[in-house]
Amino acid sequence: MSTVTTHVLDTARGVPAAGVPIRMERLGPDGTVDPVAQGVTDDDGRIRDLGPDDLAAGVYRLTFDTGRYAAATGQENFFPEVSIVFNLRAEGGSVPHHHVPLLLSPFHYSTYKGS
Repeated sequence: MSTVTTHVLDTARGVPAAGVPIRMERLGPDGTVDPVAQGVTDDDGRIRDLGPDDLAAGVYRLTFDTGRYAAATGQENFFPEVSIVFNLRAEGGSVPHHHVPLLLSPFHYSTYKGS
């Protein structure tokens, strides 16, 4: 299983958000940005195999192309892109799995550390 998984729920429509392009990057302490993975959410709004099974500890960013999703679904959208930056820490010598969901509507979004 990927170290990081995600899903997107369209809370305005009450459905999973299928077809959302997502990219993951590692943010270096010196300001470098290294691409890690990319994918598109499936019909259940999930990307189950985003990125490697093992990631190093560090700061990562998931960027969701919410503008493309809004255009495809005919919705107004205030946030054309949503970026979530988070810190992966090693526990017992390795970085455990993390689930980072996005709850989306045209004028609001939220996220949390899932399981």
